[in-house]
Amino acid sequence: MVTQEELIREARENGMELYPIEKDTYELFFGPQHMATENFSIILKMDGNRVVKAIANPGFLHRGFEKLAEFRPWYTNIALLLRICVPESDVPEAIYSMAVDEIIGWEVPERAQWIRTVVLEMARVSAYLFWIMGLSFKLGVYTAGQWAAAYRERFMRLFEELTGGRVYHIYTIPGGVRRDIPGDKWLRQLKDTVEYIKSKLPDFDNLVFENYITYKRMEGIGVMDKKFALAEGVTGPNLRATGVAYDVRKDDPYLFYPEVDFEVPTLKEGDALARALVRRYELEQDLYILEQLLEMGPPSGPYKVEDPRLKNLPRFKVPAGDAFAHVESTKGDFGAYVVSDGGNKPYRVHVRGPSIAHGIRVLEQLLVGARIADVPVILMSLDNCPPDIDR
Repeated sequence: MVTQEELIREARENGMELYPIEKDTYELFFGPQHMATENFSIILKMDGNRVVKAIANPGFLHRGFEKLAEFRPWYTNIALLLRICVPESDVPEAIYSMAVDEIIGWEVPERAQWIRTVVLEMARVSAYLFWIMGLSFKLGVYTAGQWAAAYRERFMRLFEELTGGRVYHIYTIPGGVRRDIPGDKWLRQLKDTVEYIKSKLPDFDNLVFENYITYKRMEGIGVMDKKFALAEGVTGPNLRATGVAYDVRKDDPYLFYPEVDFEVPTLKEGDALARALVRRYELEQDLYILEQLLEMGPPSGPYKVEDPRLKNLPRFKVPAGDAFAHVESTKGDFGAYVVSDGGNKPYRVHVRGPSIAHGIRVLEQLLVGARIADVPVILMSLDNCPPDIDR
């Protein structure tokens, strides 16, 4: 009979790490087949119903995005890098394009900047509705989840009309955007959609965010304080739920964000409920930003830079240099560091995504002491993006 020590030794020889099982404890493999983990796995060491140790087990989506980007022409990388975070695919497009713009020294036209801002806010609203759908399913409030999916579909149709794609848009490119907005009809449809979803927020409040079940399931679990969050590199709603009002759109403004007014919601409890409520408040602020942008209207002028070199994209070269660009995503501070050696391909592309901090070290520590039923709720409250971890 093979002993436990022999299994551990064999695993270590093969580059894996197993931990000895103490008496009265057992290992539970949570995911990736579990709907709560979404292409992600957690190895839980359990003592009865309580988590004693949690080991994040990513790697189910390894695609090597960053390395692959070194072998593809500058513009081809847009269709590759956007897969780093599928629910909010416009963010990787934006950070990569903004970094390339800075290296080249392009002055992106105002119209393109306005369109980019609108697209990023549409992506935020769509991603938050996607998150509400997931949270509702984890809480057993399936009606609200189906509502969120249906409302998100309205944005998917608008994205399809604008970009030609529903999920992957390949729309924000270095120098601007790939095509102009379809016209005033599209803008009216977007305005109507924003007003419609805004009118439905009280329904989500009644069914999810003010629901007794939600408070019982989320209050007081997965707690982290401000000191812990800052030490672990937490950003976005997860950080703001600890009382830190950091938002890239306010602290390092870009595109048209200096022209709009919005609040940065914060709470101090730092638990799963606080993180959920911050996201609910931010959804409302995103809709308010879209209202202001639509009231402002798109500036006149071109939607991308005019440069004769763009007539031959495979041979298009970027001057030697480097740049870092970041935006505020629903997951947190999302950035890209891009290096050019003067060729027609990047020398290096490194993405600073928020999910590695949230989905590895933070998750592993917050799960200790939690009940098995709390695991999917805590995981969902952190709103990780598994492809970002496996990039």
